[in-house]
Amino acid sequence: MTLGWMIVFAVVAPPAVVLEGSAFSGGAASLYGSHQYGCDGVGYVYSAATAPHDVMSVTFDLPELRDDDMLYLAAMDDDAASRCAIEITLNGVTLHRGASNFPDGRWMVRRMRLPSGTLRSTANELIIRCLEEEGVVGMPPWFMVAYAAIADGGWEAPDLADTQSLHIELPRELAPLPTPLRPGDSPGFPLRGTKGWRWTTEQYLAEIPILAAYGGNYLMNCYTSVFSHFPEFHNEWWRPLGAERKAGLIRVIESCRRHGITFCFALHPQFASPRPLDPESDADFHLMWQHYAWAQRQGVRWFNLSLDDVTWGDAGPAVGGCRHGKLATRLLLRLRERDAEAQLSFVPVAYWGDGTSPDHRAYLEALGEALHPDVYLFWTGDGVVISRITRRAAESYRAVVKHRLLLWDNYPVNDAWHALHLGPVIGRAPDLCEVVDGYMSNPMCEESEANRIPLLTCLDYAYNPSDYDPDRSIGQAIAHLASSPVERHVLAQLAETYPGMLLTGGGTGTNSLRDRFSRATSPAEAADILRRARGLLRAMRRELPNQYVPARRVLEADVAWMEEGLTP
Repeated sequence: MTLGWMIVFAVVAPPAVVLEGSAFSGGAASLYGSHQYGCDGVGYVYSAATAPHDVMSVTFDLPELRDDDMLYLAAMDDDAASRCAIEITLNGVTLHRGASNFPDGRWMVRRMRLPSGTLRSTANELIIRCLEEEGVVGMPPWFMVAYAAIADGGWEAPDLADTQSLHIELPRELAPLPTPLRPGDSPGFPLRGTKGWRWTTEQYLAEIPILAAYGGNYLMNCYTSVFSHFPEFHNEWWRPLGAERKAGLIRVIESCRRHGITFCFALHPQFASPRPLDPESDADFHLMWQHYAWAQRQGVRWFNLSLDDVTWGDAGPAVGGCRHGKLATRLLLRLRERDAEAQLSFVPVAYWGDGTSPDHRAYLEALGEALHPDVYLFWTGDGVVISRITRRAAESYRAVVKHRLLLWDNYPVNDAWHALHLGPVIGRAPDLCEVVDGYMSNPMCEESEANRIPLLTCLDYAYNPSDYDPDRSIGQAIAHLASSPVERHVLAQLAETYPGMLLTGGGTGTNSLRDRFSRATSPAEAADILRRARGLLRAMRRELPNQYVPARRVLEADVAWMEEGLTP
């Protein structure tokens, strides 16, 4: 039952009480922190399967009881396909039960009428519960609350969307990028770089000089690039690589060698495959080994085995972790038969969070026990796609698995969605490099040229995290990439138009321009957003006719979509 959800646009009247999301007890903020989606003081709940992280509550007193008071919530839904089912009760009265009615991955304030007699002077209790049965901490389904308030219907609720924007101040002159180290200091993360995202050979080759010029020293192929290119993905990992694919990889490997970049050969023998590898099968191991053996013959010394986004198997997390650890260990030992200095990184099934949820802990402890001590583990941070990555979560995760970590930062990746994330990387702890040994940015798909704007900020952070300034970094990144003052202004406007999920909230598929248009409170505001987007599109066509073409296609499609939305 839902009682009167409405979007808030009203004015005046102070609230009786305002409670930050972090004032709620329970939930999962203790696991991943209360800074989420550009907002401090956030509380959130995950599925019933994660209990006790599926429910949070807060108690409060009221200075007076007023008949017209309502419950205001500033909240957001996850980025899954369907709305998260939640229950909201106040003093035992069910105010909402069912789909959340909040937008995906962006803050919105809604208000809810309260039945007469719901409120009392003291010990009011507001409870928010996730009703979804399945899920794990750190992944959808989830529901987040920035604040709750009791106020009358005329209260002008703070709009958190106002804080989720980007203004770039372009520098008057170029400064070194990445930010120079202080005397005697070493680069923060020893390994600093990126991977592909179903990139073509030409995309890899175009980005290698950029990496080398701006403090990067590491490039990993996307495991989808080994067997197919965007948009197709045919993971027939057991088959030999074709001559054309080998030739492309050789060009990438040789270019990395010329530019002083460590190339890491990566493979995923289970993801989206009609024949997933059996970790305990000798025959499957040898079929997989043929690819690593070939890469090693090309002079590659760093390798990756990925088992992310699959399961640990029906036998349970502990057995699955043991099997995966033995598989990775067997691979490293085989590589070291030819090269004693060969290095291996591994992406486990539980690759995010602090490692303390029961299933994750069982998997990671068994994995760590079976894994060779020299194997690095990739970890995406406090969550899978997350606005803040903390040292606390890294220390906790590493203490559970007892292996060295590399950060797989899921920014500015768009997972091939119609979205651009061009703002600077933010929210990464300045001392994370004291716990984590490497930093790898996960990039956008087709828009690899535009990806350089946020990538340069990622490399700046990875090189000198203690002095990293996102405002300086994004301005210098654009200044370095543009060849004229006019181009700088066009790229700055492009980044301000698509500031990215770390600033605006949402997930990898969040399109910040369309979201802003959808939130317009009047036809005049919507028309102004469209006018500015049209102007940017004209400027890109005029000043950058042969550059940033895939990014321009995103803008072209967005302009057409907005034009259709304004058509009577």
